Amino acid sequence: MSIDILKILPHRYPFLMIDRVLEWKKSESIKALKNVSINEYFFKGHFPDKPIMPGVLIVEALAQSAGILMFLSFAEEGKNYLAYLVGIDNMKFKKHVLPGDTLILEVKLKQSLKNIFKFDGVAKVNNDIVAGGEITIALG
Repeated sequence: MSIDILKILPHRYPFLMIDRVLEWKKSESIKALKNVSINEYFFKGHFPDKPIMPGVLIVEALAQSAGILMFLSFAEEGKNYLAYLVGIDNMKFKKHVLPGDTLILEVKLKQSLKNIFKFDGVAKVNNDIVAGGEITIALG
């Protein structure tokens, strides 16, 4: 399964947080991957002596995964869409994400109403949960 992420998301380097979609089920779930490299722009300042991926960027990676799922599940052919992050609830951060880690992003559709979608998202490294919570996205 090969999904062209650049045709789906408007994000580009350095803000594209998804490297590959591993699997997805229409209107249900998606599993994506982000390889976390020491060359990421944010490690220069967060933190120079102990590089840690910022939690807000882990949330962004989960939101981008949700955006891909929304596009693959609900987009009409030929229409341009943008997905906007409009809410984050009960997000917890449990472990650090470090250079060299492979971040696995698992997002499940929880609820939808018109153009508003709620997702449960979990980020993992080596099968350990590093972050998780609820993400709300509006499709515009």
